[in-house]
Amino acid sequence: MINGTFGVEDALMFEIEFIASDGSGLEIESMFDTGFSGWLAVNDQDIDGFGWIFIDQEDMRTAQGTSSFDIYAGKIKLDGQEYDIPVHVGKNLTEVLLGRQWLETKQLLVNKSQGILTLG
Repeated sequence: MINGTFGVEDALMFEIEFIASDGSGLEIESMFDTGFSGWLAVNDQDIDGFGWIFIDQEDMRTAQGTSSFDIYAGKIKLDGQEYDIPVHVGKNLTEVLLGRQWLETKQLLVNKSQGILTLG
């Protein structure tokens, strides 16, 4: 189980680690976004140097309208476990986003009044 924090405007924030193709890692703060249907979305500048492999391109409806995303085969570490996941890479993303696909395998527990935020 991974503990999170409440960010600006009570955003649900979790630390994850990007894993590069050479095995090195970089810890990143990410925001859980229940409006995003994928696993992970990042700004195109955030994946430079990770050596992730391009898979495809996909158009998605976002809060700003329809946007085009490149899909990469990425690797992250979450709660001590490594995951190979598709990563949506686009422009103008201000946060690294964890999407609701994680809810297929993990439970999100939010109790703001008690300061509890976990994913596990």
